[in-house]
Amino acid sequence: MTIGQLAEITKIKTDHIRALESGDYKVFAAPVYIRGFVRNCGKVLKLETGLLLASLDRELAESSEIKESPRLTPDAGGILDLLMLQLSKVNWRVALPVLTLTLALLIALAGYRIWRSPDHKDPLANLEPALYTSPGTQSGDTLPLPLPTTTKK
Repeated sequence: MTIGQLAEITKIKTDHIRALESGDYKVFAAPVYIRGFVRNCGKVLKLETGLLLASLDRELAESSEIKESPRLTPDAGGILDLLMLQLSKVNWRVALPVLTLTLALLIALAGYRIWRSPDHKDPLANLEPALYTSPGTQSGDTLPLPLPTTTKK
């Protein structure tokens, strides 16, 4: 199979195929492209891709021309990252109605328990006497008038 035919079948540029054959890995932006192109070419040529990729990995490890690209995102490490990942997996079209129904049932249950509680006694029954006590001469319907003060001129 010619390079042109392989390029036409795999839709890989002929320059990239030539670079793969010559081991010129500077042409590629990242090792992921090299691995993908080698895998595609291996499938078209009916080669065992596992052995082919293992050989490529050894060759790339020995090569100083190509380095792994830096990660675009930092490593996830916190509990907040884990929580956000799990929340992103939730199907909110199902979870939101279930949560709403559960909350409504809990509120209804709490209201029923408060309504049916046996504590319907007078809340002022155990109240201590106040500081002011009226003199026994008054009926208690009105407050006593203050005593007149004597003023000297």
